[in-house]
Amino acid sequence: MVRQAPVIVAGCGPAGATLALYLARKDIPVLVLEREAVLPVDLRASTFHPPSLEMLNELGVAAPMIAKGLIVDRYQYRDRQTGEVAEFHMSLIADETLFPYRLQLEQYELTRIVARVLQGCPSAELRFAHEVTGFRQDADGVTVKVATPAGAKTVKGAYLVGADGASSRVRKAAGIGFGGFTYDEKFLVASTAFPFEEVFDDLSYVNYIADPQEWCVVLRTDKAWRVLWPTDPDHPNPESYLDENDLQERLHRLHDKEGPYRIRHRTLYDVHQRVAETYCQGRVALIGDACHINNPLGGMGMNGGLHDAWNLGGRLVEIFAGRATHQDSFGDYDRQRRELATRFVQQHTIDNKTLMESTDPNVQRNRQRDLMARAADSAKAKAFIMERAMMHCAWE
Repeated sequence: MVRQAPVIVAGCGPAGATLALYLARKDIPVLVLEREAVLPVDLRASTFHPPSLEMLNELGVAAPMIAKGLIVDRYQYRDRQTGEVAEFHMSLIADETLFPYRLQLEQYELTRIVARVLQGCPSAELRFAHEVTGFRQDADGVTVKVATPAGAKTVKGAYLVGADGASSRVRKAAGIGFGGFTYDEKFLVASTAFPFEEVFDDLSYVNYIADPQEWCVVLRTDKAWRVLWPTDPDHPNPESYLDENDLQERLHRLHDKEGPYRIRHRTLYDVHQRVAETYCQGRVALIGDACHINNPLGGMGMNGGLHDAWNLGGRLVEIFAGRATHQDSFGDYDRQRRELATRFVQQHTIDNKTLMESTDPNVQRNRQRDLMARAADSAKAKAFIMERAMMHCAWE
């Protein structure tokens, strides 16, 4: 029996790892090429929404994630000036999902779990220190160029999936544009083990805190509290935001405790709203950050990438079974997922940022009033939670 050429996946981040596991579970040959020598451990996405957990549950990895992570069954929108709190209880969607909560877990925990599972799958192979640098394709397959410690090589496959992040070499090699914009300001993130839940009254594990002077997001991951702030786009030296004194001042404005905070991690990053002009070209497809990136308010970026992987994985199974052509199936994937990224994810994350960053007290007051009215009405609160949890768009 002739072995089928594999699906080659460039990148073992959350989207690439999930796609690889989906295919391996269906006995579709898959080769994952990860440019790093080991899976990276970094301060990135940490929120898994209910539909993502349902997908990961079907792949057999939700249980170990839940065992390691932090279950968040409520989240809050706080007004720092007035002290008012709008609280949304995710138990309202318990009749819609097996997982009526957010799971807070660093994304690298998912990739670690999946990598271990892939090692036991006979149809899957994961190669580290293999960076995809280009490709050529024809009617029969793709030939992928790879940089390795031993030198350049080529690998042949049936299809190539770019899951190699926002600076995707696959997308660039395909000549696919990445339209959108980059915000002028950067986002600053710091993590600390300080127990904010002990000093703020009834603090939830996910909090969006409005303040005309300095809004922020305060959330708990499985390991520490994480605080996100905007920065001044006109600052002459943005890197100074990472200085110890600057971070200590910001954290003490949040809560003026005695002595310095112990800061575990700190990072300053650009914030983008971009969507690829197409998600596929011939036998090549894109998923995750390779084809859409957005600001992190609402936790929709990584989750959208997981939903891409699930959608494309199902289509690849149909293609390998001979029940669909890649031309038709990839075209449908492009139309469906790109429209959702543009119409839903991009717009919601832009709106979230716009509301949070307003310096007009009247806008802030009206925003808080509207959120509190929604939270107090169970039907409106459920609709709000369903929308923010991506319940209406994940399975499309």
